[in-house]
Amino acid sequence: MIEHKIVVAGCGGMSNTWLDYAESRKNAEIVGLVDVNIDAARGMAERRSLNVPAFSDLSQAIKETNANLVFDVTIPAAHKHIVTTAFEAGCNVFGEKPMAESLEDAKAVLHMSQKTGKKYSVMQNRRYLKQIRAFQHLLSSEVIGKVGSIHADFFLGPHFGGFRDVMDNPLIVDMAIHTFDQARFITGADAISVYCHEYNPPGSWYNGNASAICIFEMNDGSVFTYRGSWCAIGMQTSWEADWRVTGSKGSARWDGNRLPVYEVIDHSQPTDFIDPIKNVEVQSNWEGQEGHWGCLDEMFASLEENRLAETDCSDNIKSMEMVFGAVESAKSGKKILL
Repeated sequence: MIEHKIVVAGCGGMSNTWLDYAESRKNAEIVGLVDVNIDAARGMAERRSLNVPAFSDLSQAIKETNANLVFDVTIPAAHKHIVTTAFEAGCNVFGEKPMAESLEDAKAVLHMSQKTGKKYSVMQNRRYLKQIRAFQHLLSSEVIGKVGSIHADFFLGPHFGGFRDVMDNPLIVDMAIHTFDQARFITGADAISVYCHEYNPPGSWYNGNASAICIFEMNDGSVFTYRGSWCAIGMQTSWEADWRVTGSKGSARWDGNRLPVYEVIDHSQPTDFIDPIKNVEVQSNWEGQEGHWGCLDEMFASLEENRLAETDCSDNIKSMEMVFGAVESAKSGKKILL
């Protein structure tokens, strides 16, 4: 069994989730904590009773602990530096989304992964939920026929504070990556173009644009539309968005909370001006862990089975292209080919 010696880079609140998981895994050991503010790393070690050294420099931490895996739980602006430093020191990386702060940086990181042979798996925890797994299975089974359009509504109003409040594109860059990635996951299709209108509505507490409408053409001929806001007060959706998918034989809905449902023609009823339909709730056969832990299970399995993870950077770059294509479209006012 492979022994994973892990250095955690970034000791903010989110790192607790990653540390909880590592401590539950028999072949994983936390060997060091890193933060630009070394007191944050020391404080995390103390709070969690971890008898490990604290560092402010990742390369030093890897060298002194003989780590072979880095958890990157830093802010997006630091991801390129953390991942390339880990690669150069011979470590694989599991990291929080997004891959990088820009598409150029994401491509550079992907190139480094290919050059060094080291793996970089990106956290897409929202793929690992029993409801979305059931939704993906429903669409791939073609019960509702060939998918023609996918629509996702995302309306929430979180008050984060911190870096999100001052980002230029907080919704698209920090959150829509999840919904865009989910669209790719449930359909098995990749985007080939995007048109995006981005704006900051009245009442927004973000400096940058907290709302957007996007139209993506997918490589299977379908169209994916996204309507979102991160400053919506009332009538809020789930964090997973509210989905409607139309196919050649029927339609499917998933509200992000409950199991999906679909409707197809009820051939036991007489045909009328509007086809009679029957409503069916989809059952879930997903037995894996959910959220971060489900994604981390897949990441570790990929290392131990010597294969690419489902959310390896070579796949996640396609979701990043959707994000930054949308940003470019919003700035130019034009449709962007991906």
